[in-house]
Amino acid sequence: MTTAIPGVVTSPVQMEDRKSLGIKAGDTVKVHQKIVDKGKTRIQIFEGVVLARKHGNEAGATFTVRKIASGVGVEKIYPLYSPLIEKIEIVKRAKVRRAKLYYIREKVAREIKRQMRRMSLVSFATEGETEAAARIEAEGKAAEEAAQAAEAEAVVTTDATSEVAAAETAEEVPTTPGEDEKAEVLEEKFEETDPAETPAEGGSEDTKKA
Repeated sequence: MTTAIPGVVTSPVQMEDRKSLGIKAGDTVKVHQKIVDKGKTRIQIFEGVVLARKHGNEAGATFTVRKIASGVGVEKIYPLYSPLIEKIEIVKRAKVRRAKLYYIREKVAREIKRQMRRMSLVSFATEGETEAAARIEAEGKAAEEAAQAAEAEAVVTTDATSEVAAAETAEEVPTTPGEDEKAEVLEEKFEETDPAETPAEGGSEDTKKA
């Protein structure tokens, strides 16, 4: 363990307070980190599990914090006496058997692989503007072709109906004999009637004598 040199400031923070925390692997901590953005300073909180603690309480002591953000493991290595750290909080403390908990990475990877085995492949996507325009154009063409086909079918049906109606009308209308046919019928009747057999208006001679 190194001793502090008089007149030399190792870090502007209160080093004794951070030493007394006794951060070790397995602790769940909240690290309040200062973030300088466009001339303004804000505080960002990073909460996770301490995987490792290195270099004890020396000036170069560090600790590694891991957390899961949106299903992705994120790790940060913080210097214990960094002036950019505003505050360190220990939220939970667990009893572990190892000084380094790097096996958690592989354990999480195995869990993710198990979950991936239960997943099924799907394909969902939004429709782009080009695809939407092409789809609308295709639907318009299909509707136009359907309308033309329906119109052509209606014309064919109308023609067929007209032909059937004309045929039925021709069958129902009786045929009237013409003038020539009437003349022939009258002549036949006249020939069948013998004028010699037809008695005169005055009657026969026998009838007169009687």
